[in-house]
Amino acid sequence: MNQQTKIISIVLADDHSIVREGLAAFCENRAELHIVGQSSDGLAAVEMIKSLTPDFAIIDLHMPKLHGLEVIRKVREVNSQTKLIVLSISRDEKMVVEALRAGANGYLLKDGPARHLLDAISYIQDGGVYISPLLRRDYLLEAPRKAPVEDPLSSLSRREYEVFSFLVDGMRPKDIAKLLDISPKTVDTYRSNIMRKLGIHDLVGLVKFAINRNLTSAANPPSAP
Repeated sequence: MNQQTKIISIVLADDHSIVREGLAAFCENRAELHIVGQSSDGLAAVEMIKSLTPDFAIIDLHMPKLHGLEVIRKVREVNSQTKLIVLSISRDEKMVVEALRAGANGYLLKDGPARHLLDAISYIQDGGVYISPLLRRDYLLEAPRKAPVEDPLSSLSRREYEVFSFLVDGMRPKDIAKLLDISPKTVDTYRSNIMRKLGIHDLVGLVKFAINRNLTSAANPPSAP
């Protein structure tokens, strides 16, 4: 390796170990790339990125405990240095736009070739925003600059969004209460407020709403063996 080559530190955040292991193996075969941390859930990813301040973080969208969009937002509240690349199976253009608006520097597809990651790192280092060539790059790069269409989710408070995320991923209210250190009654209050703000009347409708927006793991069920 050239002595002048700068080592690029990377944090991997994905709830599937096979994805993290594959990415780690690919990166470690490149002399200039070094994995400094791995996380399997969104909350841990936020803390790891805040603590390590890597050059890059590669973030899945559908992670337990905290959705990838919220990971990006929370990181951007305190860290503008780390370059954030979304790596997802979702081709939903609304999701791509939301990721860029939240502060992502790039968006890659998991079914794209590995070289796209190298292209993204190089392009972002030069000051660009990288969108997978498998997506409509010109449109997606322009869309975040336009006034966003009002999203009903934007009416939710941060805590309501957390409760929403846990509910649509199948967590029971008592488990949510324990995780957030609040009472089950408070969780019920949040749930009522969420449904009122979103115009939804039951949990089934809430889950369908999330699936239609690729905001739950149920939207991407595992393939049959």
